[in-house]
Amino acid sequence: MTMAGAARLGDEPGQSRVAFAREWAAAIAASAVPTNAPDDRLEDLLTELTATLHAAVRDDGSTAKAREVGRGLVEHGLVASETLERTLAFVGEHLAADVVPGRLMAALGALAAGFTDALCQRSLDEQEQHHELRSTRSTESAVRAGEAKFRAVFQTSALAITVSDADGVILDCNDAMLAMTDHTADELIGTLGRDLVHPDERELVSRAAQRLHAGHEHVRVETRLVRADGELVNVLVALALLRDDDGAPAFYVTMIESLDEVRALQSQLVRQSLHDMQTGLANRSQFVGWLEGAVGSRGPATLALVVFDLDGFRVVNDAYGHEVGNRILTAVAGHLRSVFDGVGQLARIGPDEFAVLIRDPVDVATVVALAESAVERFAEPVWVEDDGIGVTASVGIVVRPARGADAAELLRCVDLTVRWAKDDGKAQWALYDKERDQRERARMRLAASIAGGLEQGEFRVDYEPVHSLADGSLLAVEARLRWDHPTVGVLDPQELVSLSTCTGMAARLGQWAIAQACADAGRWHAEFGDAAPVVSMDLTARECQEPELVATVRRALRDGGLPARLLQFELGEQLPALINEDQVDELTYLAGDGVRLVLDQVGGGNVPFDRLRRIPLTAVKFQGSPVYGLAEGADRVEESAAVALLTWTRTLGLPLYAAGVRTEFEARRLVELGVTGAQGPLFGSALLTADEVRGILGKS
Repeated sequence: MTMAGAARLGDEPGQSRVAFAREWAAAIAASAVPTNAPDDRLEDLLTELTATLHAAVRDDGSTAKAREVGRGLVEHGLVASETLERTLAFVGEHLAADVVPGRLMAALGALAAGFTDALCQRSLDEQEQHHELRSTRSTESAVRAGEAKFRAVFQTSALAITVSDADGVILDCNDAMLAMTDHTADELIGTLGRDLVHPDERELVSRAAQRLHAGHEHVRVETRLVRADGELVNVLVALALLRDDDGAPAFYVTMIESLDEVRALQSQLVRQSLHDMQTGLANRSQFVGWLEGAVGSRGPATLALVVFDLDGFRVVNDAYGHEVGNRILTAVAGHLRSVFDGVGQLARIGPDEFAVLIRDPVDVATVVALAESAVERFAEPVWVEDDGIGVTASVGIVVRPARGADAAELLRCVDLTVRWAKDDGKAQWALYDKERDQRERARMRLAASIAGGLEQGEFRVDYEPVHSLADGSLLAVEARLRWDHPTVGVLDPQELVSLSTCTGMAARLGQWAIAQACADAGRWHAEFGDAAPVVSMDLTARECQEPELVATVRRALRDGGLPARLLQFELGEQLPALINEDQVDELTYLAGDGVRLVLDQVGGGNVPFDRLRRIPLTAVKFQGSPVYGLAEGADRVEESAAVALLTWTRTLGLPLYAAGVRTEFEARRLVELGVTGAQGPLFGSALLTADEVRGILGKS
């Protein structure tokens, strides 16, 4: 049913369709503003669409026509969703009475679908247009940026660059080209580039250009340019040919590098790579080259290698700064030149090391005399304000046959010899000794293999018994770390300490020994109870520096099942002076747990009394001169010193022990002076294994 006076879609075109279109326009006018037509054409547009709509609902009932109506709205800019909504309402209301309901609904759905499809396509088209526009703008921007970059490179390049036309006429050139040829821009631009080339070589450049025309992308050629002042410049020319869109030659781009500057720079770099910038001497690289040449088949019969290592040079840098340190190094280099110029080849091979290579020296004595002369000159002070600074040097000297020798081995030998000079007190020279080298290398191999020996189970702990001087009973056992080396045999405990110290393994070995000794003593205590002896062992200053010392000892006691009162550490007489307050506190914690601390004095009288009072000692042990001074027939002075020391120590109120006791006479004298326990050759010189200690305990 329709509303009274409503427009109807008649069978014939005419007033009824125009009226229908007018009312349709009125219904959507508020939302429908075409983007491609003025407002007064809206009715005309809708009149055309009304005819298509008539065909959709009357003629053949095709939904395709209804879709055309929806697409037509979008194509004419009627794209608002409200426009579609009002169109569907208007058409549905005014055609409801004239059209079969099913056909009307199909037509409305097709109209909406056509509208939606067209709107989606319109959006895609707009996006594509926007993308193309943006791409075009991006391309134009990239071209402008590329041109700007080329211009910046062209103008600032250190290489001389020209741009020429197809006939070779220079169109443009950069500042480097002007500087190389000593021309102005006005003089160069408009001239032929080949005119800058030396006449004898213009044909060479022409042939290079012909190769470009033959298909090469670029060519290089060495030639000579003639400057405005007539001087010649050796150059490397790189030519490139740019073609137009049709492939025809358009421009030449020529880049020119001065070979004179390159070769000068190469020479400078070579010199810098082989010389020390501070002193002007050859550096280590050049010195090694000299040495490798000297040991060749055409080298000298013998050679002398002398290395000067300044002693404590770091003190100069720390006190006065590196600038003063450099002045000292320069002075040292001058002294060495004054001695060795014309005699040998001199180099600075390290921060504070200098070396001299002498070919076919007269004899060893002459080389030593030269080294001594140089060291004497080092002492001449370099004045810094009111301070006169001089230096000393440790000198290593190697004199060897040259032919067939190995340069790296010679350097190793001289470095080792310098170390000998430093170890022997510095400020002196040392001569390479092959036998000493072999001994030390064997020793260093042992030191380096400690970690492997520990992993292979080659280490063990043996024990030296400590007996009561009153009844001979076993009071304690002193643990001694042993290395049963598979080829060298059992190493002396003192040698083992020295080896482990030089490799940094002392702390790790100490921890292992503590754990092993506590495990052995724990088994003795479990079997024999209070009859089990105290286990005593040395505690070094290095072990005291370990931050985990207390934790390590507590863990060893816990794992071994050993009461803390049965563990005793012996502190060397120098240790109290070597450890700091925090490390004294660590010892105090151990004493608080019940661990015993014994001061082990070799000579006596070397312990700071204030530090001695702070360490919670439980006993004092003597060995060396305080014991030997009590021997039968001992020197009266030594005897009186030993008696005085033991008498004074008794005032501390601590038990006294002695080590290294050799005779019954010494034992009796020690008892008279208050010593209660002793160890040494008097009681047997062999160390006991853990099982042998257990056997002694079982018999007692």
